[in-house]
Amino acid sequence: MTKPTLLILAAGMASRYGSLKQIDGFGPHGETIIDYSIYDAIQAGFGKVVFIIREEFLEKMKEVFVEKLAGKIEVDFVFQDFDLKKFGIDQEIVREKPWGTAHAVLSAKDVINEPFCVINADDFYGTDSFQKMAKFLTTEVSDDQMALMGFQVDRTLSDFGYVSRGVCDVSESGHMDRVTERTNIYYKEIDGQRKIVYEENGVETELDPLSRVSMNFWGFTPKVFQVAQEMFHTFVAENGDKPKSEFFIPSVADHLVQTGGASFKVIPTSSQWFGVTYKEDKPVVQASISKLVADGAYPEKLF
Repeated sequence: MTKPTLLILAAGMASRYGSLKQIDGFGPHGETIIDYSIYDAIQAGFGKVVFIIREEFLEKMKEVFVEKLAGKIEVDFVFQDFDLKKFGIDQEIVREKPWGTAHAVLSAKDVINEPFCVINADDFYGTDSFQKMAKFLTTEVSDDQMALMGFQVDRTLSDFGYVSRGVCDVSESGHMDRVTERTNIYYKEIDGQRKIVYEENGVETELDPLSRVSMNFWGFTPKVFQVAQEMFHTFVAENGDKPKSEFFIPSVADHLVQTGGASFKVIPTSSQWFGVTYKEDKPVVQASISKLVADGAYPEKLF
């Protein structure tokens, strides 16, 4: 049986966090959040981890991860950069930031040939999520059925500012009818109650706290690369003059659903997400990990 691959999105500059949070220490021995994700993935049966990074991070990422993972899981690195020619686009467009999360996934098209899942480097998803995704990727996944982990939005927010989430419409059969990227979700006091709202074009809309959202934990087959590359051609043609435009993973998933290219099973989890969007999130994450270690969910020293 082919073991699935874990693809980690670790190319972000962490503008709101203020430093390279991909290698910041949170565990009792300085473990990164990525360390816990990889540990969970190994326990769940994943066979390879691929890091999507910026080329200038390569030596530091190798220094942090390669030696301690040797003999435990295969490791590879690919770069998210500004070279459009590798996607068959004969243009050079000047931007400050790469083209977004779907562009990051597309950057791994030449190194992944098996079912895989995508996660963020700065999100702590928990053992349950990796076990459920590994089971899906080894027993259910196909080019016609892919998946995402569905978190409750009220378990995925930061107390210190806005977050971006893919908000899902879920059918009675447990599949995604639609996913819409909302880039400004936050808590707000309304009539004396703490509500969840998202802001778009200056308009605030209340969001059901039980809404299922994507935390960029997706289960794919390599078919997604072909679809994403075709969409990316169109996206660049339409947005080449918009330096802040981004090509998001939920756009690719939603396209597959709306065109009948694939269905997406929403794998529900009630896990409490935690992550580090802002510097102020760090002590909260450290305390959460310390409690998990104390409760025996993880060994004190992972590797």
